[in-house]
Amino acid sequence: MTTSKIFRISLLAVASATIALPVGLAAQSSATKAPENLIPQQPAIASVPVDAEDDVVVSDAVLDGIDAMAKDESPALQSWSIENARALAAIVEGVDEEGLKPADYNLLGLRAAIEAGPSSALNEIASKSFQYLVEDLRDGRTPMDARKQWFVFDPDQDRYPTKKLMSEALESGDMAGVLSKIMPEHPDYQRLKGELAKTPATNPARQKLIRANMDRWRWLARDLGGQYLMTNVPEFQLRLTVNDKIIRTYRTVVGKPGRTATPQIAESVEGVIFNPTWTVPQSIVKGEGLGARVLANPAWGRARGYKASRGANGWVSVVQQPGPSNSLGLMKLDMPNKHAIFFHDTPSRHLFKNDARALSHGCIRTERATELAIALAILQGGLTADEGVEKLKSGVYTKVPFQKTMPAYITYFTMAQNIDGELTTFSDIYGRDAAVLASLDAPRKANRSRVTDEQVIVIEDNLRDS
Repeated sequence: MTTSKIFRISLLAVASATIALPVGLAAQSSATKAPENLIPQQPAIASVPVDAEDDVVVSDAVLDGIDAMAKDESPALQSWSIENARALAAIVEGVDEEGLKPADYNLLGLRAAIEAGPSSALNEIASKSFQYLVEDLRDGRTPMDARKQWFVFDPDQDRYPTKKLMSEALESGDMAGVLSKIMPEHPDYQRLKGELAKTPATNPARQKLIRANMDRWRWLARDLGGQYLMTNVPEFQLRLTVNDKIIRTYRTVVGKPGRTATPQIAESVEGVIFNPTWTVPQSIVKGEGLGARVLANPAWGRARGYKASRGANGWVSVVQQPGPSNSLGLMKLDMPNKHAIFFHDTPSRHLFKNDARALSHGCIRTERATELAIALAILQGGLTADEGVEKLKSGVYTKVPFQKTMPAYITYFTMAQNIDGELTTFSDIYGRDAAVLASLDAPRKANRSRVTDEQVIVIEDNLRDS
């Protein structure tokens, strides 16, 4: 059987999955690219006039609720009827089903304000409760400083602004229906939600872990796109996904714990590179003397695919040429980002047999990478299987640009559905759970940043085995 036929057979399910896709799928896929310069200015505090008829006697609980929230900037306050406020209170009462705490949304103060009747106090408390609830359901409750090495910009705050949602809920009276628009819709979130419902209170550690991983889904955009790549780092698996259904899975090798740990990012894949080159980092060229060795012995370098050059300023660069010994293997995905993280092949395929595969310098080595490359070249690059195989076998550096960029999500879930659909707990290989769990136990933090101030660690592509 020819190589071309083998690829056609192995990709049959991938290609057939595209037949039933809606016409607008490609547009949906590209829509998840994080918008640029969309971080809004802090909203102005809108004042609500207090009429004489609003001067009602309110309880201490109402006043306490206002005091607790007064330090935070408010969305434009809106007028709440008793019916709408009761509907909000009912949702807050049941929010523990979503892994959140009713107390975070001033349930006692909201109930007391409802009992006191229509007033500016009710408007203040209900508006603030709704604001906090939207922020946590839409953006996640965990503050940015507890999201270790989290560099994803979530566009949902711009797609579903709080003020607009509040207006819609108050006008329609469908409080639950409006809030459902911002909750995660991914099947894995629903699986965790179901598990939380059946986990007894006698197992608080498991409940907390479920809540933490439910919150991680809220950190991501609600709409991940029609076609996307998603890898769960602690699972050591990559998924090619169409309409939230797994089409293909691939084992991965991820970054070692410490400075080379793989960060959590959401980027856009722009194309596939067959037979890539590897620019050797200076930590190896200079630090390990590779540049001097290749210059002194070009034949030794050629045998290993290295080509060295010295610039006018004396700077030595070494580039490993395409070939079977290339440290990137036979493909890489073109995914420009400030972390220098990408998916690629490797000549060290024996590492995929290990159960624990946190072994790389940060980039993600991918099993059966040539199959993935040709699948994406077909799905996104417009090639046929034969054309993909031809470019792969040519041995020549070839970039196949995508017709539409494809989202890629590098995530970190320590409880999730595995590739077989079984809910599984994964090892916290980078120790990122503790900060999330602690934040869920701590008082809710308001006015949270949308971007991290953590250092971006640019990965040096030391692709050789440790």
